[in-house]
Amino acid sequence: MIIDLRSDTVTFPDDGMLRAMMQAKVGDDVFGEDPTVNELQHMGAGYFGFEDALFVPSGTMANQIAIKLHTEPGDEILCEENSHIYHYETGGASFNSGVQIKPIRGQDGLLSAELLEPFVLPNYDWYPRTRLVCLENTANRAGGTFYAQDQIRGITDFCERKKLRLHIDGARIWNALAETSENPKHYGTLCHTMSVCLSKGLGCPVGSLLLGSADDIKKARRIRKVLGGGMRQAGYLAAAGIYAIRHNLNKIKEDHRRAKELYEFLKKKVEIKEIKIPRTNIIIFKLADPARCEKFMMELRQKGILVSAMAQDTLRMVTHLNFSDHHLDYLKKMI
Repeated sequence: MIIDLRSDTVTFPDDGMLRAMMQAKVGDDVFGEDPTVNELQHMGAGYFGFEDALFVPSGTMANQIAIKLHTEPGDEILCEENSHIYHYETGGASFNSGVQIKPIRGQDGLLSAELLEPFVLPNYDWYPRTRLVCLENTANRAGGTFYAQDQIRGITDFCERKKLRLHIDGARIWNALAETSENPKHYGTLCHTMSVCLSKGLGCPVGSLLLGSADDIKKARRIRKVLGGGMRQAGYLAAAGIYAIRHNLNKIKEDHRRAKELYEFLKKKVEIKEIKIPRTNIIIFKLADPARCEKFMMELRQKGILVSAMAQDTLRMVTHLNFSDHHLDYLKKMI
């Protein structure tokens, strides 16, 4: 048995998803002629209250398209210091868009208008132009903390006053919604663009959506092509997204329940220096003896259990669609 808790990106399609993929009607999406891609884009935009959507291979590409869409070379973007855009997109903001990032220390990975205010630069020739605010929902490196829509509304109002654009990296937005039970359609009123990952909480093999206005998505299609993201018969992949939205949303709360149960077990059975309470499906902890982390990971691997290191002294476990109660019981036994 292999239990992979390195990420929620490690899931495999179930039989129903595979059937949906194999039965998909397809066309050439670069020409806008793939009916299944068009259906997924229409479904995603409507679900979150946006005018339009664009299907892309990855969440990183969705974020990078949004940055390029909202900025010009020499601009500055503001994001939380532990955000995916800052840590895990290989300097893409500077490489693709010629902009620099100002990382800001948030509270549990989250920003607010008050935290952002001091970092909006005045309009002097010798400063970069502050142009874009990027939020991450949920916040990966903070252990899956999330914004409620009222918290985002305060930042929305702030950006409107400061004439800034607002993008939400919604890689795990489904997890946030599972906890808040808020109306997803309100997101269309909260930000200019939002990326939504299909290959994490929903268990798809590939793909994300970039959501925005019809005009922004028209421009985004061209940027996607520039970045090499124009796909042809992509309906086989888009069909997985349609299936997941229809069948897998109600399973996310189970991921959260198992994460909390695992958290309680680790607190009691493992010598831990620090552990974050999982707000959603991510557990981050430090062993009492940091030098033991590598050996601890190796011992788990020998038992068929894979976890990831976020730093030399910090480990992460992420529950997901393919992690069952049976796996949880086995994991407890092995630990």
